Amino acid sequence: MCRTCGVQFAQSHAPPPRCPICEDERQYVGWNGQQWTTLDDLVAEGRRNTIEELEPGLLQIATRPPVAIGQRALIAQTPAGNVMWDCVSLVDEESIQALRARGGLSAIAISHPHFYASMATWSAAFDDCPIYVHAADTEWVQYVSPGLRLWQAETQEILPGVTLINTGGHFPGSAALHWADGAGGRGLLLVGDSLTVVMDRRYLSFMYSYPNLIPLPADAVRRIAASVRPFAFERIYGAWDGRTVASAGKDAVERSAERYIRFLERLP
Repeated sequence: MCRTCGVQFAQSHAPPPRCPICEDERQYVGWNGQQWTTLDDLVAEGRRNTIEELEPGLLQIATRPPVAIGQRALIAQTPAGNVMWDCVSLVDEESIQALRARGGLSAIAISHPHFYASMATWSAAFDDCPIYVHAADTEWVQYVSPGLRLWQAETQEILPGVTLINTGGHFPGSAALHWADGAGGRGLLLVGDSLTVVMDRRYLSFMYSYPNLIPLPADAVRRIAASVRPFAFERIYGAWDGRTVASAGKDAVERSAERYIRFLERLP
């Protein structure tokens, strides 16, 4: 896997010559050049995953010390099965057994290519459970595994009450996940980078590239806000530990989109 983005590549006798995800202008090649690692190396370096309950029915998996981008994975525990939202690079037997004790995984859903991580290995550990990636981002999949499921619609219900939403923006296939029964039936929205919870957790932001600070145009932000508007949700969980809009999540999206567009269109 790539040391900078943490995305796992298909098995090979030698490291790949390059990481297309990092060479894209939304990411970057590490300052010391392209570097590679393996799951065994991550374990040997002393890394391990922690599993924490964030609220009833919602778990977080985070790697300590962090790997690459340092995102967390979220597990929505539904009556129809558990869904992993986004992914972490480290997969070890301790984590697999801990998830099995909590009901295993029925599906994996990914917001965008930077968070593909070790989705193929996580899927394989749970009977090749389906990995939902939007078809618009097919070119970025570096490890085609039996569980891969490409979806194409604007929305896709993957389990009862669990719906993927194609927001676009950061990538054409960028997605958010809506869980209708989350937050005690008030709804949860799990997001990646097209909507990202910022340090002021009353707001979100919208960027084409975060490390390179390239904004999105106003029409893309309007589309993102419109894509989630039909859904009810009280809270929004972002990609990093602690990045949560704790209440009035729908209002936060509208308020954040209006602010972003206002600054884009502000006259000199």
